[in-house]
Amino acid sequence: MRKTYDIAKETRIEALKKLLDEPSTTLENKYFLTTKIIEEYEKYSFDSTLFYIEQNIATAKAINNIYLEKESILKLAKLLVQSGRYKESIDALNELNRKELPEKLLNKYYYNYKEGYSGLSFYTSVQKSKKNYSSLYQAYQDSLMQRLGANSDESLALKEKNLRDQRKINEALQINSKRLSQVKLGTPLYSLITFERALLYDLNNHHDQQKKYLILSAISDIQSSVKDNASLTELAMVFFKEGDIDRAHNYIDFSVEDAELYNSRLRYINISNKLSVISKAYEARSIEQKEELKKMLLFISVLVLFLLITIFYIYKQIKKLSAARKSLKNANNQLKDLNEQLSFSNEDLNRLYNELSDSDRIKEQYIGTFLNLYSDYINKLDTYRKMVRTYIVSNRTNSLLELTKSKQVIENELNLFYDNFDKSFLHIYPNFVEELNQLLHEDKRIVLKKGESLNTELRIFALIRLGITNSSKISKILRYSVNTIYNYRVKVKNNAINRDEFENMVKKIS
Repeated sequence: MRKTYDIAKETRIEALKKLLDEPSTTLENKYFLTTKIIEEYEKYSFDSTLFYIEQNIATAKAINNIYLEKESILKLAKLLVQSGRYKESIDALNELNRKELPEKLLNKYYYNYKEGYSGLSFYTSVQKSKKNYSSLYQAYQDSLMQRLGANSDESLALKEKNLRDQRKINEALQINSKRLSQVKLGTPLYSLITFERALLYDLNNHHDQQKKYLILSAISDIQSSVKDNASLTELAMVFFKEGDIDRAHNYIDFSVEDAELYNSRLRYINISNKLSVISKAYEARSIEQKEELKKMLLFISVLVLFLLITIFYIYKQIKKLSAARKSLKNANNQLKDLNEQLSFSNEDLNRLYNELSDSDRIKEQYIGTFLNLYSDYINKLDTYRKMVRTYIVSNRTNSLLELTKSKQVIENELNLFYDNFDKSFLHIYPNFVEELNQLLHEDKRIVLKKGESLNTELRIFALIRLGITNSSKISKILRYSVNTIYNYRVKVKNNAINRDEFENMVKKIS
């Protein structure tokens, strides 16, 4: 994904450059646009960052803004110190007069001096100079600490470093956790904090955690297009020590590409020592693999010889088998006659099976027809009831009027219809309720009330088992509305283990 993130960064930079080149852009706006470009380039390209910082220094002088000029010089000093050019950074800072610096810039001033003398102290071999640089480093660090807020990341980072130097690892990890909770993956600061956390775990010999946070730091570096990075180089060494030479070699090559793009002397120095060790191991492993390959080729050659011998042996056996096939041919002819006899028997069995299937279909059709006739009979009774009521309303007879006011006759006939249907259906499919419940989730199975053979839901799916799947036909038979039938069907299907195949499985209940 590195190219994707780099393209996004280049796109942002090009957009800023277009704004910068517009004729209507004032010098003040050019300064602030250039500042945005510097922020994009800061961890991406040393040469480009240096170019635009020098542009900003010239712009600040052109508009005669002392504050912006000193701010840009401090950015230059920071860039130089971060790329390992410590002496050049100190020289740039020495051009500034401490007393003339605005209050807002003092933190950056002390920070750059601290980092510059820290680097000089670490890399110099002359003890007298090392002692002098260390003293200056401590002085500027103390000055910076007095100005920083107690909970600022800069203050916490200094405290963490001091604890790390004193090998108070657990206390340093607590501060690092606080810093890490305030940043997000994919930012340069997240990359730095996770890298420093990996250093702490390395000192504590927790190498799994060290590897984890180096990986997180490397991912964050890639997502934020940080080319001046150290995580992947350290991760390469971790895998090298674990014996994973291929991954170590890939990661160190990746780091070299980033270092070349950024043009950092310090990063080249750090990578070069590790690169030589990994490259030698990679070359040695390659030579070893070539030797192994030679041995394998020799082994394969021997196998090929044995294969040729085996093929010759198999050829002779094939000839023997050819003779055996001739004797088997006669036996096959006899089997063919037997197969023909079996074929006739199979045809008889198929005929019997088809007859049984026809019988089942007739039985199901008969039940469906019977139910439709029964339902029509109920409809006729209801029609008759309405007709009699009409006569009564027209004052033909008072006794009939009283009789037609009750639906008891219809309800009795309907209950009788349900009872006959339940008995007839369960006579043919006695295990229908149990088998249908097996298709439902255990907590959704249908429980019949005392005295019930089937209920409405079961009668609907009993008709579906008989081949009556149309909701309007079912509603006509059971004397419910189509919507009611549909709702019952959906409700039960929703409780099924396999909703899509539920009705098809109902149709197969035996």
